[in-house]
Amino acid sequence: MDSHPLPSSLESLQEEISELLHHLPAMRHGKLIQQALTTLIRMAEGEADRLDWKILNASLQDMERAFQVFYPYRHIRKIAIFGSARIASHTPIYDLAVEFAHRVAQQGFMVITGGGGGIMQAGNEGAGAEKSFGLNIQLPFEQGANPFIEGDRKLIHFKYFFTRKLFFLRESDALALFPGGFGTLDEAFECITLMQTGKAEILPLVLIDQPGGDYWRSWEVYVKEQLLEQGLISPGDLNLYTITDRIDVACDAISSFYRVFHSHRYVNDKLVIRLKSDLLEADVDYLNQNFSDILVSGQIEKSKALPEEPEDETSRLPRLVLHFNQRDLGRLYQMIRALNQMGIPTPALTHPEQK
Repeated sequence: MDSHPLPSSLESLQEEISELLHHLPAMRHGKLIQQALTTLIRMAEGEADRLDWKILNASLQDMERAFQVFYPYRHIRKIAIFGSARIASHTPIYDLAVEFAHRVAQQGFMVITGGGGGIMQAGNEGAGAEKSFGLNIQLPFEQGANPFIEGDRKLIHFKYFFTRKLFFLRESDALALFPGGFGTLDEAFECITLMQTGKAEILPLVLIDQPGGDYWRSWEVYVKEQLLEQGLISPGDLNLYTITDRIDVACDAISSFYRVFHSHRYVNDKLVIRLKSDLLEADVDYLNQNFSDILVSGQIEKSKALPEEPEDETSRLPRLVLHFNQRDLGRLYQMIRALNQMGIPTPALTHPEQK
């Protein structure tokens, strides 16, 4: 008889792990789960200390909560709204954010905010709790959940900024930024950097000011004079965003982005652009004539789903396939805006909020 029996909790854990390993080969994502478990085992055999494990554990718990909350809404496009937590209620910029969130929610989009006050509160107020998410993080000041999302199951509490930012960008299909402080500018530059380098999904970014305001125009003057003129960015990078002080322009910049464009992925070295509507041959000729500079080789071609693509809900959609140079993202955004003016009209185009 074993003189040192395992604690019941550890024995139960071992049974659960054994059961999981037994079923791994038949599980849908078995290989990925196996890789994750292998990574944990390697870390357990290494030199990680208690703080390392606390960071890992808290990060996984952040992600687990967010995955569970977002999963039921995965087929609805969402717009992340950023801006200052210090903007007072019923000021012109606050009311503008309320109106913007209300309009996009009426179009069918959902809204994601940081769950706090100021512009975040305006976003949740305008969209309403049913169409809102709040990605909250506890700070020593400024960051309690606002009353329009407090208590809702779609309010997620994060321990870390980096996991919170991950879900802002992973779950968003458009980004709308209102004036704000260091945090808002950090979010603006990070979003543009990820778009410029191809590390973010292809999506519209709108910088919104109050009518007659110059917050974002002044910011753009700095970008042009200090970054563009010194060769630190490319002229095409200015196509990554839209600046406006009009709600109708901001809403249209988002909805029109998904008029024909649906989504994208890379298959080997080819960029595959999924379309909600097929293009005419004349449309494809126009794209080749005007955007050949972003190709490594060959031409932009129409295609069905490639054999290497996994079978999913996008498999029936028409495609464009191109050997994109993965460098001129600003020009790629120009091309997407051009193809959104094309296409054979279909009823599906009336629902830009659906993935």
